[in-house]
Amino acid sequence: MASLKDMRNQIGSVKATQKITKAMQMVAAAKLKRAQDAAENARPYAKRMASVIANLAKGVSGDAAPLLLAGTGSTQKHLVVVATADRGLAGGFNSAIARAARDHIRALLAEGKTVRVITVGRKGRDQLKRLFGELFVESFELGKALDLTTVQPIAEAIFKEFDEGRADVVTLFYSQFKSVISQVPAAKQLIPAQIEASAEDASGGAVYSYEPSEEEILETLLPRNLTVQILSSLLENNAGFYASQMSAMDNATRNAGEMINALNLQYNRKRQAQITTELIEIIAGAEAL
Repeated sequence: MASLKDMRNQIGSVKATQKITKAMQMVAAAKLKRAQDAAENARPYAKRMASVIANLAKGVSGDAAPLLLAGTGSTQKHLVVVATADRGLAGGFNSAIARAARDHIRALLAEGKTVRVITVGRKGRDQLKRLFGELFVESFELGKALDLTTVQPIAEAIFKEFDEGRADVVTLFYSQFKSVISQVPAAKQLIPAQIEASAEDASGGAVYSYEPSEEEILETLLPRNLTVQILSSLLENNAGFYASQMSAMDNATRNAGEMINALNLQYNRKRQAQITTELIEIIAGAEAL
């Protein structure tokens, strides 16, 4: 049985842990505001670009359509891009994304498809490499800054796989930021580019005349759009990570407080029992005299 000194050390250790989790919660809350603003500010740009591409896509068809829009005509070769965070201590945030990607990869392999994997973020790499290490193409770490410069190497790796015929379909897995308490793992098809009905309606029915042709504009715009879509998804991921970490550290702080209360109660009972035992021994010794 633990001595009083051991119990005091344990209480002190839990209190120190509680201070750390509280500090991490406050840091995550401060960073969440900036990350949330960045994610929300990127949405209108990505939505407007999707609207322009949807309008351009109406004017191209058949062999004139760029491969990034029309695809190769096959769905045999799949490239799965999995975006998680570099760090943990965020509850099930990283695991949820990795689980969704893992289920998708297994379903594709069961259908006899060829699958290759690119990971963005250390946590996704560590979780998936144990299962699909032979499918890995490349892994990227995010670092601190999230901008087009950070995303460009990822986009170039995807283009290389597609251009060299090793991928027909490219799908990105990330966490969509809904609110501070809700982050939903999502899949976004990057190649062939998907034209959403909401993007088509955003033009308000206006008819545009383009110079140069729609095909030439799309050849330039589609690679840029892919980079923007990746950046927007990573910004959503970043906001979701800090929201999940803030919630996880808040729960850890509360649990530490409950543990401290329980340990203090045990400590006081043991101390009281020890004092009582010592008094009984003193009284018994006095009577013996």
